[in-house]
Amino acid sequence: MQPRTRTGAPPRIHQPTVVMAGAKVGPDTVIGAFCFIARGAVVGQGTRIQSHTSLWDGVELGEDVFVGPAAVFTNVRHPRAALARAPHWDRTLVEDGATIGAGAILVAPVRVHRCAMVGSGAVVTRDVPAHAIVVGNPARIFGWACVCGETEARGERKPRRARCAACGRTMGEILRGVGTDAHG
Repeated sequence: MQPRTRTGAPPRIHQPTVVMAGAKVGPDTVIGAFCFIARGAVVGQGTRIQSHTSLWDGVELGEDVFVGPAAVFTNVRHPRAALARAPHWDRTLVEDGATIGAGAILVAPVRVHRCAMVGSGAVVTRDVPAHAIVVGNPARIFGWACVCGETEARGERKPRRARCAACGRTMGEILRGVGTDAHG
């Protein structure tokens, strides 16, 4: 499986999506219909956001992140309508190559490390390690994913000797980040 070629194309934003002035949206991105991108949100190059997703101030998506439909990102751990939180938002960071499943909820502050996968409907309340696959409410580690997206091992412990059947990387290479550059 070959990574997409970078073209530097402007973002494709499907209507009726709202992108506030000040939001940072990288090239080669696609943002689905009925999305909202706040002025303090960041969307990295090559990221895909499906419909009905809102990114609030303090939410940052790295490069080549996939966000499924109706994913929920928060920016305040303990909200109260009567208490102003701005500009001190809690941060939600999703690193390069991560996947957020449809209807997943990320409760700030939280960090999803590179190439991790959050299952559909999962409720993430704590950081997700690189390449971990998390599912459930609250989200727990179910297994480990290769750079190419295939499940390489099940269980909470990181495997040591597995080899990806789809792309041939060893789990050691996967966990060290060998071959994670989408461009070569």
